[in-house]
Amino acid sequence: MKFLEEDVIAVTEEYETLIPIDEYLAAGVHIGTQQKTKSMMDYIYRVRTDGLYVLDVQSTDRRIRLAAKFLARYDPSKILVVSARQYGQRPATMFAKAVGGKAMVSRFVPNTLTNPNYAEYIEPDVLVITDPSGDGQAVNEALDVGIPVVALCDTNNLTSNVDLVIPTNNKGRKALTLIYWLLAREVLKERGEEERFRYSVSDFEMEF
Repeated sequence: MKFLEEDVIAVTEEYETLIPIDEYLAAGVHIGTQQKTKSMMDYIYRVRTDGLYVLDVQSTDRRIRLAAKFLARYDPSKILVVSARQYGQRPATMFAKAVGGKAMVSRFVPNTLTNPNYAEYIEPDVLVITDPSGDGQAVNEALDVGIPVVALCDTNNLTSNVDLVIPTNNKGRKALTLIYWLLAREVLKERGEEERFRYSVSDFEMEF
């Protein structure tokens, strides 16, 4: 994606991002929607002339670090990542593979987290979701059973049931690829297992 001159983010010089800012911009991580919610205002850098809200990539970077530290505290097998959104399905699956968690992509079956009599019932300790809107059923069940939710949130998302927000374009193929790849890398780094991370960004990318 070619980013516009007005997308160029004012960088705080003393803060070093996990990857160069240009890589975030090239993947479109910063490109939001034409809607914003009050809960996402703190992560919005500006509104473009075409009406799209632009996310602050330094905020995204900081929240990836925070989410990685948070997720690294959990038993890997108790991490569940969910993605109904098509472009998030392979990145979510690869994230789960890299960190040792479990992925549920495409349709999330109701009662998966709440009904012990359901054959596919699971009991994760933490939930990672691609979009609070599209993955709303999973979020509601996580709320019911009392487990925290880490969510990739765009400018138009409501975050009232989200415990840890990662502000990002959660609709773009390249943006979702980069965010899940980077989050997986940082989780392993926080565990002291960075040598196990041998994936390229392209390994996480959904095919057309």
